Amino acid sequence: MSQGHARTSKVKKGAVAQLGERVVRNDEVAGSTPVCSTKSFPDNLPHHWRSLLENESQKKYFLDLQKFLCLERKSSATVYPSRENILRAIQSIDFPDVRVVILGQDPYHGENQAMGLSFAVPNDLRVKPPSLQNIFKEIKSDLGIELDPKLSDLTGWVSQGVLLLNTVLTVRKGQPFSHRDKGWEVFTDQIIQHLNARTEPLIFVLWGAAAQKKKLLITSSHHYVLESPHPSPFSADRGFFGCKHFSKINHILSQKLKSAPIDWSRISQS
Repeated sequence: MSQGHARTSKVKKGAVAQLGERVVRNDEVAGSTPVCSTKSFPDNLPHHWRSLLENESQKKYFLDLQKFLCLERKSSATVYPSRENILRAIQSIDFPDVRVVILGQDPYHGENQAMGLSFAVPNDLRVKPPSLQNIFKEIKSDLGIELDPKLSDLTGWVSQGVLLLNTVLTVRKGQPFSHRDKGWEVFTDQIIQHLNARTEPLIFVLWGAAAQKKKLLITSSHHYVLESPHPSPFSADRGFFGCKHFSKINHILSQKLKSAPIDWSRISQS
């Protein structure tokens, strides 16, 4: 199974939607940039995602979202992730290669954390976010795997077909949920609806209330849905710990879908 790769093309004259210039290397700082990107959506997406999502760029909600992000970046606000990483989730794995979808809420709002993949942070970030630490604790409890504490970019999962998607793709520094209801939810609804329409069964993993709202879009009976509270320290004890989602995903893949399981110990490709 091949991994989808980010593809860019020459900017079209008059292009309006300028989200996600390119995917930065794993060792680059996942910070912020002050102005709008110069490369256009959907040309910065892999082939299949580009075909499926290209019509979004001319819809009112998307144009309004673009204007909002431009104003944010031109103001004194710091926005995460960097513009190069906003669309990284769908730039990193093309539509046919998705096997498992892990949905989060919005990006980390701390400096040098968000990198465009839900729950992931750069490997060189010294202190890992509590939510990610709790995910690793659950993997150890569920599968008995001792993970390398230095690795955290989750690109090893992506390379095996795991789409790491937030429901909202940007956030202001230090202000969680600050970019809710600006249009991202409509965009990620479109992503989920396209995945739901796939004839090949997928596993959707919904962690937290924001992710679980997307369940209404997963209407095809051949897909699998796993739900639990968010791995945040505020909710992990209410059902995330002990959910055993990692072993359940692998059971579905190997026993029901006759597909290779995910090697959850493969945290990073670097």
